[in-house]
Amino acid sequence: MIKRKRPVNQSTRQLITKLNPRSPISEQFRTIRTNLQFASIDEKLETILVTSPGPSEGKSSIIANLAIVFAQQGKRVLLIDADMRKPTVHYTFKVDNRRGLSSVLVGEDALEEALQQSDITNLDLLSSGPIPPNPSELLGSKKMRQLIEKAKNIYDLVIFDSPPVLAVTDAQILANDVDGTLLVVRSKQTDQDAALKAKDHLESVNAKLLGVVLNDVESKKDQYYYYGQ
Repeated sequence: MIKRKRPVNQSTRQLITKLNPRSPISEQFRTIRTNLQFASIDEKLETILVTSPGPSEGKSSIIANLAIVFAQQGKRVLLIDADMRKPTVHYTFKVDNRRGLSSVLVGEDALEEALQQSDITNLDLLSSGPIPPNPSELLGSKKMRQLIEKAKNIYDLVIFDSPPVLAVTDAQILANDVDGTLLVVRSKQTDQDAALKAKDHLESVNAKLLGVVLNDVESKKDQYYYYGQ
């Protein structure tokens, strides 16, 4: 069970593991990292999808910090913004988004051309690229599966940010192609029925649910809880 403090500002909230890696909050992200590794102890964990039941539940902030702590561990990490509807990775890391996942999938760019280095050692980024008219079709394409396999050959860990699972089918499509899925829910915002429905949606495509992060818990000390499955 992991908690996290309410941060002072948006920038701190997003990249606390970069700005203050010795903080208790950063240590809790490292604990989530450890729990994820033990959640798949019998199988190599090379690809992780992070999603949420609905919007505004802190999913993208958690993904960014998890990617950083895995990179700080010495793993070569690729963070892919597979939310081609409301992308955030390029905002969080202040990188260009003129090309990215969408341009690779439609054949305009090679993966190597679209990759960008972050200012975190061992962490590379693939932003969403221009927003396409058919995100679900692109994510379910043969090219997407080929991209995943190619990325796995280059990186130790590939982490995907996806749209909310109850809003569109994107997360379900990707969940079937990755090693495990992490579900983010928000205290006092995520309805219990929505959380259970999100879990059912993922299980309906045989997704391996690694755990649940309960975000924004009111506490004097911390703000994130993690529940392993």
